[in-house]
Amino acid sequence: MAMASILPADPTLDEIRTALAPLIAESAAFDGFGEAALTDASARAGVDPDVARLAFAGGGRDMVDAWFADVDARMAATWPAEKLATLKIRERITTLVEARIDLIAPHRESLRRALALLALPTNAPHAARLGWRAADLMWRLAGDTATDYNHYSKRAILGAVYGSTMAVFLNDDSDDFADTRTFLARRIDQVMRFEGWKHRRAANRIERPSLARFVGRLRYPGR
Repeated sequence: MAMASILPADPTLDEIRTALAPLIAESAAFDGFGEAALTDASARAGVDPDVARLAFAGGGRDMVDAWFADVDARMAATWPAEKLATLKIRERITTLVEARIDLIAPHRESLRRALALLALPTNAPHAARLGWRAADLMWRLAGDTATDYNHYSKRAILGAVYGSTMAVFLNDDSDDFADTRTFLARRIDQVMRFEGWKHRRAANRIERPSLARFVGRLRYPGR
């Protein structure tokens, strides 16, 4: 698959990175995210390999980053916010995670190699950032506008759900990854029940009479 035709005459490093990312992922199933995959992708895209190395100065870690960014972009293109708006919140999140499964399914071995690379101790902060980026995008597409602590808790919880789902997905031999989808549905249900409990708790706390507030009003009736 030649991709030189979709690159501008004088592409930037970002444009090269974007174009090469899915090609590197295809080769990574056999060669891992390293020099061999980069060289193969460069040849297929008609990009000077030395320039390609500049685009991925961080090596394999940058290649994984670019591939995951490509998955993010494809997910958002397939399920933009306005399309998701017709669904319930539970369905929005489930749909987005399943969209990622469908996008990655042809490259499951590449995902295995990518996660092994990110599992290295030196890559732990990078792995956390990529997980947060995916969860943040999914919540934004789902219409979340929280700016308080819920903003962080929702993304942390979804990141954990997504990570555990991918672990099941890597070893799922069921038809159309039915076991993975069932696992995901169960986890999303748990998350939604937890979110519902949080909202009820917050509502009860707001509605519960406050002695301190009552006394304050007696002392400062104008407030």
